[in-house]
Amino acid sequence: MNGEQYKSMSGYFSQTKARSTTIKALHDVLPLVMYIFYPIQLITLAINEGLGSEVFLRFTLIPLGTLIVVTILRAIINAQRPYEKYGYVPAVPKSTKGKSFPSRHTVSAFIIAMAFLYVQPTLGIIMLAIATVIAVVRVLSGVHFIRDVVSGAAIGIIVGVLGFFVF
Repeated sequence: MNGEQYKSMSGYFSQTKARSTTIKALHDVLPLVMYIFYPIQLITLAINEGLGSEVFLRFTLIPLGTLIVVTILRAIINAQRPYEKYGYVPAVPKSTKGKSFPSRHTVSAFIIAMAFLYVQPTLGIIMLAIATVIAVVRVLSGVHFIRDVVSGAAIGIIVGVLGFFVF
């Protein structure tokens, strides 16, 4: 997409109160849902499996390690965000400069979804759907490029498959 398309898309969601409220709610609430369920599942695993169990350690360390690596990678790459590059106000208030690639929200959502897929497949599928919506909302609200969320999803899925299902 080009600059005009990003401006237009973000502007579309800013035009009416209903659209603006909807995109902001999706932007804020969906990650919160994942970040609430994750510690609940951690506590459940700690009680049922034990703190030293392989399941608990994978569920804890793979997402944590992924988040740390992606945070460092973003700082090194320091890519501009669409609203910086094209000079518009995103539909969701955001003033962060740089650190757009890859989308940390998207990576986090997908690696958490993969963790849930590992311990509770049904809930994992629901979390993958939520992660997908999180990625789409990041683009629609104008705070990330498509490449940011696609790479974030790919990192989360690849690391999840390798960490939870292959090794």
